[in-house]
Amino acid sequence: MKKVLITAGFCLLLIARADAQSWLDRLGRSAENTIKRTVENRIEQKAEETANKALDKAEDSITKKERAPRSKKSEGKEHKENNADKIDVSAPGVSDSKDDSKRGIEDVSQSSSKKLVGTSKYDFVPGDQILFYDDFSQDAIGDFPANWTSNGSGEVKTVNIVSGNWFHLNGEDAVYCNMRKLDLPDNFIVEFDIIPDSEYRYGIQFTLYQEDEGDFKELNDDLYPGIAGLHIDLGYDRWESKGYNESDDWITGEATKNTVVREKENHVILWVQNRRVRVYHQNEKVVDVPTNIYPNVKFNRMRFSGWDRYSSPYVSNLKITTASPDTRNKLITEGKLVTYGITFDVNKADIKPESFGTLKSIADVLKENGSVKVKIIGHTDSDGDDAGNLELSLRRAQSVKNELIDSFGIEASRIETEGAGETTPVAQNDTPANKALNRRVEFVKQ
Repeated sequence: MKKVLITAGFCLLLIARADAQSWLDRLGRSAENTIKRTVENRIEQKAEETANKALDKAEDSITKKERAPRSKKSEGKEHKENNADKIDVSAPGVSDSKDDSKRGIEDVSQSSSKKLVGTSKYDFVPGDQILFYDDFSQDAIGDFPANWTSNGSGEVKTVNIVSGNWFHLNGEDAVYCNMRKLDLPDNFIVEFDIIPDSEYRYGIQFTLYQEDEGDFKELNDDLYPGIAGLHIDLGYDRWESKGYNESDDWITGEATKNTVVREKENHVILWVQNRRVRVYHQNEKVVDVPTNIYPNVKFNRMRFSGWDRYSSPYVSNLKITTASPDTRNKLITEGKLVTYGITFDVNKADIKPESFGTLKSIADVLKENGSVKVKIIGHTDSDGDDAGNLELSLRRAQSVKNELIDSFGIEASRIETEGAGETTPVAQNDTPANKALNRRVEFVKQ
């Protein structure tokens, strides 16, 4: 039997050799077709899995959106209570995928190694006038802030991860309204720091709105205060911007990137430019909606509102400035630029990342005017001793010079530095807002 098998195998080998080329050609075509079919089947399976994930994400997104009221004023709290058990704390992410079912083998292998990366201009530059500032430094630890009111509880505290005083918004379903009436222009910027606690889920709303003249309701817990306004929702898993008025539907914008981080200091920037709304976080623009506000809205009030029974975030360093100064005109024509857009850590000369836009705008002017030299002068408020403030202001001016040299290629010979400390204030050092005016960096044309 063994001999028969050996003989048969030998014969087959001879036959194969006799028509080797033809056999290999057929085998090659068959193998190629088999590989193509296998790849196509795998791609189709992958596309189906991706589609299912996308559908799951859409369904999850709808569920998340339902947790906040989508209709007008009467539905706010009722809707929140009905959806209290629908919270998803996992914040799953779903990656996007193209339909590769018609690609060849080479294209499929390349798609696994190449990723689409987009870049966006970081165009935030704060203005040269401070319209509002509150860091709760004038409020005693343990007290409710003097310039705010609420229908819930709250107190000023210190925290262990960062310096300063922080307003702890620890009232359930509470509204926290600033009692000062504002007169905001069409173009302005709001900045504040927030520390979400470990239970932060729904997040809080920051609201700018227009109140009827003489009809200010300080403790109004209405979801839609005033006659028109803008909500910014700071969720742990999304951003939402919602423009509203008394009769129409929301004008909405939404994003899920670079959301606030629990138990960390987050610096949030809101730029309102007529009807356009931009939100920045972690040195990236996360929301940009060109028509997010109803026409002819005149903002004159602001507040925080907490629709999250699970968490109690901390806020501080709330600042409103004018927006987008004419950097070139002020430095080149007027010969002096005062900026509040270059900020530092407390009692340090380390430049904060959100200063990038301001530094870049100044560097661009210097590059366009190659013969211009400048002196950078650092200024502080009166907190601390005189000698320490003088030394700190000089180190901050030097940090700005180094950044212009290292990051933007400005020649060192074109820049001088000086520290003025607290010696030349532009306002009395009696309120947080006035102290903020004195903490500044000046560029003087030489």
